[in-house]
Order: sequence, then C-alpha cells, then structure tokens
Amino acid sequence: MKRLISTILKTVIFFISWAILISFTPDIPTKNSALLRLWWEFTPFIAVLLFSVIFVLVIEKGKIKIPVASRFFKNFLIGVAIGFLWLGSVVAVLLLTKTMNIQGQNSINYIWIWIFAALLNAVMQELLVRGYLYQLWKRKYNFVVATVLTTILFTAMHGGAFEAGIIPVLNVVSMSIFVTLLLEYTGTIVAPIIAHFIWNVIGGIILGGVSLASDYPNLLTSNFHGNLLLSGGIYKMEGSMIVLVVHLILITYLFILNKRMSS
Repeated sequence: MKRLISTILKTVIFFISWAILISFTPDIPTKNSALLRLWWEFTPFIAVLLFSVIFVLVIEKGKIKIPVASRFFKNFLIGVAIGFLWLGSVVAVLLLTKTMNIQGQNSINYIWIWIFAALLNAVMQELLVRGYLYQLWKRKYNFVVATVLTTILFTAMHGGAFEAGIIPVLNVVSMSIFVTLLLEYTGTIVAPIIAHFIWNVIGGIILGGVSLASDYPNLLTSNFHGNLLLSGGIYKMEGSMIVLVVHLILITYLFILNKRMSS
C-alpha cells in the first residue's frame, strides 16, 4: 500500500506541476501565427523536460531512466519505417475505397516552423506519457500496469475524442498501446516520437486528415466522404475504423516481436 500511495503521489505531483507551470506561461508579442504556435508547443515541452530531469535525477536519484540514446540511429529508422507504414496503410485504404480524395493545395507560410512546432508537440506528449511516468509504473509494478495507466492518461489528454464517439476513443486507446509496444520493442522513446511525429505532420499538416490544434494549417485539402465507419466523416482519419484495424494489426505484430525478443 505504501508503494502504491508513493507512486500515485509522484504521478499526480509530476503531472499537476507540469500543468500549473504551463498555465502561467505568457504569450509572446507577435502577430506571426507560426511563431506563436511554436511558442505554445515549446513551453509545454520545456516544462516536461524540466520536470523529467528533476524527478529522474533528484527524486529517483537515477534509479529510473528514460531511454533515449540507445542505438539512436537504428531506432530513428525504425520510427520512420513504422510511422510511414502506419499512416501509409491508412491513407492507401482510404484512397482505394474512394472515401478520401485530395481536392486542392494551399499555401503555407513558414511551413518549417509549423513542422518544428509539431515535432515539439510529439516529443512533449511522448515524454509526458511514456517518459518518466511510464518508467516509474513499470519499475514499481510491471509493463501491463504501466501501459494501462499511461494509456488512460494519454486518452484523457485527447478529451475531444469522447465528443466524437466510440471509434475515435478506441483509436486513441489503441494508438497508445501500439506506441507503447514500439517503445518496449526498441528500448527507447526515440521510435515512438518519430512515428508520432510522422502521423501528425504528414497526416495533419500535409494531408489535413489528422486533427491538430485548430490554428495548424494544412498543405492539401482532403475530403472524406461516403461510409462514415470508413471515412471518419467530419472527424476524418481519427474517426475511421480503418485506423483502428491498422492499430490492431500493429499491436499484434509488435506484441509478437516483443514475445520473441523476451524469449
């Protein structure tokens, strides 16, 4: 019981402290929407990085580590491959079933700033959920408990999915599980960050099929229509049953790889 209370307290303090710190962050005086978005992504990233260092080095005294540098280049490539496989298979099915079509192209000013902002967002989310907190629960209990707790947290962070319906919620939950299995397979948080980044940047900023913050632009205008279970309707890819199926396939594949590796 003492171990459980201690772990819960650390989790609550870590998350609440991060939330409080970013709530007091002032806006920067600029009319450039790209720079403003970069700032809005930079401050939560710095906050979670700061608290991760404090909790790992000071509170845990180095007993818990967030795996980053292990086989960096190899795991970077694995993240790229999984990211393109993940998004590419969804887009391919949507295009082949004609539930998605690209209708036009838009002009985006400062596109590289928008992309860098999306990268910071992906790093922040993965560090917040699958960084210190995941390693804490895994060390104190086990992989299953850590996965369940961090998946609940990750789903809560995407609260808009609950308004969209059961499929978007299942897509968020299954994504968290598959990315956690990717973390376990590679032994580093690098691959989950890269896969998450590819999904957000290409799916959101390039194709306009993934919901990011409302001010993010999209290079292409994609239309989703037809069967709502396939197309996702107004919720686009995130409301599509195809995404759930792809997630389940990736979960199965990574689960098998992890079992083979452990044996």
